[in-house]
Amino acid sequence: MKSLFIPVYSKQKLDDKIIKEVLEKLPENIAICYSIQFKKQAEELKEKLTNKKITNLVQILGCSKPKFSKDTQVILLIGQGKFHSVSLQYETGINVYLLENNKLIKVLEKDVQKMKQKEKASYVKFLNAKKVGILVSTKPGQKKLERAIELKKKLDKKSYVFISNNINVSEFENFKIDSWVNTACPRMDLDDVRIVNIDKLIK
Repeated sequence: MKSLFIPVYSKQKLDDKIIKEVLEKLPENIAICYSIQFKKQAEELKEKLTNKKITNLVQILGCSKPKFSKDTQVILLIGQGKFHSVSLQYETGINVYLLENNKLIKVLEKDVQKMKQKEKASYVKFLNAKKVGILVSTKPGQKKLERAIELKKKLDKKSYVFISNNINVSEFENFKIDSWVNTACPRMDLDDVRIVNIDKLIK
């Protein structure tokens, strides 16, 4: 069975007031990120930020980790929801603003610190775990079965590989697993203290 990915674009228009606010508040070198439904708004904003240098114009997915040029001073994310904006600042160390519903929202450092604390707690939970579940997704671009099997061989803990198309964390309670290692979406661990990302274990 084939999967079709069809983009659906938001009809929301950028308010002139928010464009003026971006021009006045944000520094010269800006990276613009957007989720696919806001691609047209991102392109429009790029054209109107005439006194700014746009270092990147890039679409982000739930599992993507875009790279930014060294001269980027701030990231402007056009999207919905706080999680991606906080995780972007956490991962890049660059200040992030979220443009949502024509409101400019600065990511607070306290939210980034909460994410860091959650990651630390998940790592400690893994270290103390006796039984570990290794999560593998069958989705294109996320399937990393070989890495999961390699990790299973290296662990000095009882470990089990769980393979699924959609990973539903609410199902975790059905298994007597102390800690879960994620090999799929690299941001899944940032939202659940029971999950640690495989890349962070390797580091």
